[in-house]
Amino acid sequence: MSADRDGLYAHLGTGATSVCRVWSVTRKDGVRYGFTDHDLDLTFDGITFKASSGMTARALQQSTGLSVDNSEAVGALSAAAITEADLLAGRFDNAEVRSWLVNWADVDQRIEQFRGSFGEIQRAAGSFRAELRGLTEALNQPQGRVYQKTCPAVLGDSECRFNLAQSGFSVELPLLAAAGDGSYTFATQPGFAAHWFERGRATVVTGAAAGLIGLVKFDRERDGQRVVDLWVDFGLAPVAGDVVRLEAGCDKLATTCQGKFANFLNFRGFPDLPGEDWLASYPVSSKVNDGRSLSR
Repeated sequence: MSADRDGLYAHLGTGATSVCRVWSVTRKDGVRYGFTDHDLDLTFDGITFKASSGMTARALQQSTGLSVDNSEAVGALSAAAITEADLLAGRFDNAEVRSWLVNWADVDQRIEQFRGSFGEIQRAAGSFRAELRGLTEALNQPQGRVYQKTCPAVLGDSECRFNLAQSGFSVELPLLAAAGDGSYTFATQPGFAAHWFERGRATVVTGAAAGLIGLVKFDRERDGQRVVDLWVDFGLAPVAGDVVRLEAGCDKLATTCQGKFANFLNFRGFPDLPGEDWLASYPVSSKVNDGRSLSR
């Protein structure tokens, strides 16, 4: 079903209109929601936009040029739509948002007014408030490479090119216990050295928290068990019996890239870049001054 912009403009020109606003929210995991401020459900593009959902949007600020469009979405937390547990778990972080002005008497007559993503989300008294960020928000982010000793790539991404699926660099384990402070206990893993997963990722595979990702702070053997601590706990903590995938960690150093992963050809840092001491150095009579490189 294609949008009829001209039909909507003609309808607006009559002076007696039957228009409403609808918007869709698509999470990073592909789950999609539809909402409308009309009193009946509407359907187009394969999405059913639910009425009486408690979801509203404030006036949209739009401008020409590269200025960032912004607005806010406000809604009530409910089991049928956006839940507090999902917000805590981070499932709506950076979710895609689209908004249309629609003739509810003929949904073909519509125009898309906004497209962007969720920004900061706040919760209070059974409701939530989400900042909406336009597509030009990405233009505010720094681009290009940074000249530094450490590697800026993420282990396993398109720049790093390391295959974490190969044997010895990831493992899926059932959780034995959760301490509630970001500390998780697994069965001992003699095939993996202590600290092997530090700075790596922990991904929940099964259970209510499936799909959530945490970054490993500490990884150690203790009392015959493997204990993993996260920098920041999962928004929705897994429970005993849930399966968690642990991936090897990388400290971004050239020696680790070469020794632990044998992936130095894809190292994206500059290990021989002189440091601040070299930049501030000057000739001293007590040292050898023969013109050789000071960076080695």
